[in-house]
Amino acid sequence: MEQRANAREYPYIIEMLNITKEFPGIKANDDITLQLKRGEIHALLGENGAGKSTLMSVLFGLYQAEKGEIRKNGEKVRINDPNDANDLGIGMVHQHFKLVDVFTVLDNIILGVEPGKMGFLSKKKARQKVLELSKTYGLNVDPDALIEDITVGMQQRTEILKMLYRDNEVLIFDEPTAVLTPQEISELMEIMKGLAKEGKSILFITHKLNEIMEVADRCTVLRKGKYMGTVDIKDTNVQELSRMMVGRDVSLVVDKGPAAPGETVLSVKNLSVKSKLHKRDAVHKVSFDVRRGEIVCIAGIDGNGQTELVQALSGLDKPYEGSIELSGEDVTRKSIRYKNTHGISHIPEDRHKHGLILDYSLGENMVLQRYFEKDFQRGGFIKFDAVRRYSDALIEQYDVRSGQGAATPARSMSGGNQQKAIVARELDRRHDLLIAVQPTRGLDVGAIEYIHSRIVKSRDEGSAVLLVSLELDEVMSMSDRILVMHSGEIVAELDPKETTVEELGLYMAGAKRQNTGDTEDEK
Repeated sequence: MEQRANAREYPYIIEMLNITKEFPGIKANDDITLQLKRGEIHALLGENGAGKSTLMSVLFGLYQAEKGEIRKNGEKVRINDPNDANDLGIGMVHQHFKLVDVFTVLDNIILGVEPGKMGFLSKKKARQKVLELSKTYGLNVDPDALIEDITVGMQQRTEILKMLYRDNEVLIFDEPTAVLTPQEISELMEIMKGLAKEGKSILFITHKLNEIMEVADRCTVLRKGKYMGTVDIKDTNVQELSRMMVGRDVSLVVDKGPAAPGETVLSVKNLSVKSKLHKRDAVHKVSFDVRRGEIVCIAGIDGNGQTELVQALSGLDKPYEGSIELSGEDVTRKSIRYKNTHGISHIPEDRHKHGLILDYSLGENMVLQRYFEKDFQRGGFIKFDAVRRYSDALIEQYDVRSGQGAATPARSMSGGNQQKAIVARELDRRHDLLIAVQPTRGLDVGAIEYIHSRIVKSRDEGSAVLLVSLELDEVMSMSDRILVMHSGEIVAELDPKETTVEELGLYMAGAKRQNTGDTEDEK
């Protein structure tokens, strides 16, 4: 009892002292010290590739540091693998969830600590505990739903419940809001505050400065693998944090002039796409145009047909009704390759499933849609020197952090740098239409500033841009026109200069439709 009381009096529940972790060609963590107080929300801030996820993977036992030590309650501990971390009460929600798609929510939560008697699985008590935890912390989930059938927000709740089910007292959240809608982000912020009040200690990896200002008590900043300092949130501001993170002042406002729309590039007429999850259409009789020299943004709460619409436009899915025209040509039934070579660039929503081949090198990924061109092949054989030179130029231009340059395996890169590689590839290809879905997801403020400027440059050079974003700030600052989707339909067309975030939210929630002018309550 005395030892436990002393542990409670020790100010830091976790200390990572002088941690150094190296990979081929890069020192991911260079003599970093991080101290987590009991019951605090401690943010870990840094650019893409700054070493945030690596440091947390060392704490969770996924990596072993070459130098330094970890202490819990002042005592040195050895964490060889995630089982050791769980035994010490350390849990982690990864940026890319570690869930089995064909298992239920309940099966994923108890995986590895399955309750049983005499060799037989017994889920009754586990189910009861999961339901009690979900009620206590406001993490509403359906324990019998399959992971592949639920939203990313629900998948994240499942990951959090996995930690709570194991009675973890140190909770690591790695980029927890990167794939969430604004509503889900607000809910997660409240959940994190509730967990901290319950005495949990939270490490929160992010590069979204407004989220840090809202929930964190303290913030440790990393830059290029080095420790920049730890600050109290009450004593700092967004500008100071961004300077610490990227080493310079960053413009948090998109710099763009008025649009000068030209001829129509994309024309969508009465497009309908069937849903894979329910009987009603995912996209129902949608019509709109996008012209050269303008950015049209599709806004909406996740799951209202944006994904299926983009898949139909890009060729990943086929509509059952309606048409898609590209510069006057009907491309409704054309292949993905045809659309790629006839003027469409596509930054996909899911960078792992549709953006990259993770076991290919960075260089090979950079030419996925161009390897057959004469610049990159001769007689059916890839000209690898040409691929490397091209990739190295994009890597430098877009500041893609990769330890081995073009030879770096895509799987080994941070999520933000994987995203930057996709953006570089798609913006560099000749395109009449850029379809950009969540293009800045997982990027730091410096990278966001650069990517926004490149998209605006693409517009100003005469491309048509269709932007799909869940970030309301991005919607309002980047768009020349806003189309709001709800339940698979376009319910409003708005001018960002003449609308407000509150009004946009009403249309997104389905409380208002432009074509009727009525609210749901009035009906």
